[in-house]
Amino acid sequence: MELTSLTRGDAGRPMRGGSDGRRKVDWTDAAFALLLVVGAAFAFHRVGDIMTGYDKAILVGAVAVMAWLGWLWRPLRVLMLAVAAGSGLALGLYQGELARAEQAFLLKYLLSSQSAILWMCALFVLATACYWIGLLARSATAAWLGTALTWGAVFAGLTGLLVRWHESYLLSPDIGYIPVSNLYEVFILFSLITALFYLYYERRYETRALGGFVLLVIASAVAFLLWYTFDRGAQQIQPLVPALQSWWMKLHVPANFIGYGTFSLAAMVAFAYLVKAHGKTASWVRLAPLFVLGVLLAVEPMVFRQTGMPAYWMVYAGVAALIVGGILLGRRRLAEHLPSLEVLDDIMYKAIAVGFAFFTVATVLGALWAADAWGAYWQWDPKETWALIVWLNYAAWLHMRLIKGLRGSLAAYWALVGLLVTGFAFLGVNMFLSGLHSYGEL
Repeated sequence: MELTSLTRGDAGRPMRGGSDGRRKVDWTDAAFALLLVVGAAFAFHRVGDIMTGYDKAILVGAVAVMAWLGWLWRPLRVLMLAVAAGSGLALGLYQGELARAEQAFLLKYLLSSQSAILWMCALFVLATACYWIGLLARSATAAWLGTALTWGAVFAGLTGLLVRWHESYLLSPDIGYIPVSNLYEVFILFSLITALFYLYYERRYETRALGGFVLLVIASAVAFLLWYTFDRGAQQIQPLVPALQSWWMKLHVPANFIGYGTFSLAAMVAFAYLVKAHGKTASWVRLAPLFVLGVLLAVEPMVFRQTGMPAYWMVYAGVAALIVGGILLGRRRLAEHLPSLEVLDDIMYKAIAVGFAFFTVATVLGALWAADAWGAYWQWDPKETWALIVWLNYAAWLHMRLIKGLRGSLAAYWALVGLLVTGFAFLGVNMFLSGLHSYGEL
């Protein structure tokens, strides 16, 4: 099918009325808010006796935030209701026994945490392929399928995390915890947050042309998850270390990964920006910085050679480098179908601005958590130091944009370098630098 409107946002104007064309509160918003209140009341009734005062306050705040988000971006309401139905069905099928994960058909093949998360991985990979087919073949059907599969992956991942939360309590009430405490769980969270922000911008700017670029970074996270699952058995639920047994974790980690997710999204949009900007460039000398950056990002996981599975990561790095090279070789054709430079620049800026705001909040919350756990707000732990480096990097980017008018290729290259810095703060510190946060090591 000929794609006539893959990038309707090329004029640099988002669709009218914000994210979905209508912003007035109507009866559906009130009904959704009422459903959230009923759900919160049910949660209080079922598990209120084991919730602390902080847990209850977070639940009340979550109702307000989800009601607002459902009004702001109405497709999110459908997702929330679907996840509630899917996870609720799973909880009912468990009947209070963890062993039923291998006995009930729907749990074993669809709704147990591990099954749902594996479905998430598969759907993200298929969505990546569909987005690229849609962009290269100018197929509206393939591009639409990429969007549908991405929504399906987000549904599966969110359902898997909620069911994993329940499974931790079925294992033992003393073990139960919110599943954002280790690398396995936060890689899932990272993938979901990045995908959701992409889907928001896809709808707001009426373009699916960026899906292939953004989902490349999610596919990388999926590659890590699969290795971490089958080589390290990371899907097993383990008791929390004492430092993580805090309600601060429920606030600090999600805020932190909104930052990581949006910074990664901005970097991939920056990659698309540079492909668009250099679409007619014949000289590889001018493309050398982009190629080097792309290859560095592709082969960064080669550091996992030290973890005992070099072949997997060597193949991964080879495939990733080929993808980067292929994108640059096909830059002229891709550039024709990408949104305008103005749209790409706008998305990159907004993603970094949102990420910076949440990363700032996460850093403050982390300092408060450190004071509660270790008696000091800041101790120059390697993780804290690199979090500060990430914060200063994006603070400088935003300062240069707002004060000095930073635009164009320089801003895009900077955003790509920012992903390298963020990636090391996310993983490299845990792998190579010991410290108070060493409980997150591989």
